Amino acid sequence: MSQQDALANANHDAPANSSSNAPNSYPRSFSHIGISVPDVEAAVAFYTQVLGWYQIMAPTTIEEDDSAIGEMCTDVFGPGWGSFRIAHLSTGDRVGVELFEFANHEDPENNFEYWKTGVFHFCVQDPDVEGLAERIVAAGGKKRMPKVREYYPGEKPYRMIYMEDPFGNILEIYSHSYELTYSAGAYQD
Repeated sequence: MSQQDALANANHDAPANSSSNAPNSYPRSFSHIGISVPDVEAAVAFYTQVLGWYQIMAPTTIEEDDSAIGEMCTDVFGPGWGSFRIAHLSTGDRVGVELFEFANHEDPENNFEYWKTGVFHFCVQDPDVEGLAERIVAAGGKKRMPKVREYYPGEKPYRMIYMEDPFGNILEIYSHSYELTYSAGAYQD
């Protein structure tokens, strides 16, 4: 069965919500994302001071044990993970960010393997794209593009740039919302 067929079957078999007979008739909200970093304290400082996110749980050590969280982590990581550090942040629009520091952390040789399946970046929104990009660079990050680019040069002020945080994670900055940027086609002729 193809992925497309499996997705169609999953949508067909899903229970309908109470306000509609159509299954999956509403978009889900984005709850949180987990980001692996080599130093959770440094990452908390960067994301709270540079991006302005809120710390909602200070860095904490999680041990492999029979506690509820220990068992959940063993379900995900498999046995033998030992321990890790975690902190919880929140963006201005209430999306959660979990920062993970694993004892066996490895920096990938190439942190931008965009052609491989998986998440290769996340995006934040700031009307001062240039200013935030400079603050990221000043905090130890870097630009992944030579300059800020415009989606509609001379027509609309929608701008963007790809960056890298000080820990090697790829992030993008948009000047305007995702909906505004793409509702007019952005790069379709």
